[in-house]
Amino acid sequence: MSAGQLENTLIWTFTSPCNIPDDVTETFIDGEKALHAFKTIRDVAIFTNKRIIVRDAQGITGKKVETYSLPYTSIKMYSTENAGKILDINSEVELWTMVGHIKINLNKKINIREFDKLISNAIL
Repeated sequence: MSAGQLENTLIWTFTSPCNIPDDVTETFIDGEKALHAFKTIRDVAIFTNKRIIVRDAQGITGKKVETYSLPYTSIKMYSTENAGKILDINSEVELWTMVGHIKINLNKKINIREFDKLISNAIL
C-alpha cells in the first residue's frame, strides 16, 4: 500500500479485490461485518458495514503494521474520477472527512462504479 502525505492528504492505493482476511474480525465491534476487501501495495483495506480499515505493513520485513480506521460517519463528501473505457488505466476516489482529505487510487482491476456504489451505500 502506498500511504503517504501530500499537502495534508493521505494517499492509499488499492490494487485489486481480494478475500477478506480471517484475522480482521479481531477488532470488530458488536454488529460489525466485513463486506469487501482490496489488496493494497503491502497489505489490505477492509470495508465493513461501519468503517474502512486499512492495514499498512511497514519496514523492510513488513512486521510493523499501522492500522487506519475511518468511520463512514466522518466522511462528509466524496468524488470519483476515471478516464473512461478507452483509457481506463486507473481511477481515483477522494474523500473529505472531518479530520482531513484522503485520496484513493484504484487499479483498473477495481470497477469504479461498484466502488462508487460501495461508498454511497455506506455514507448515504
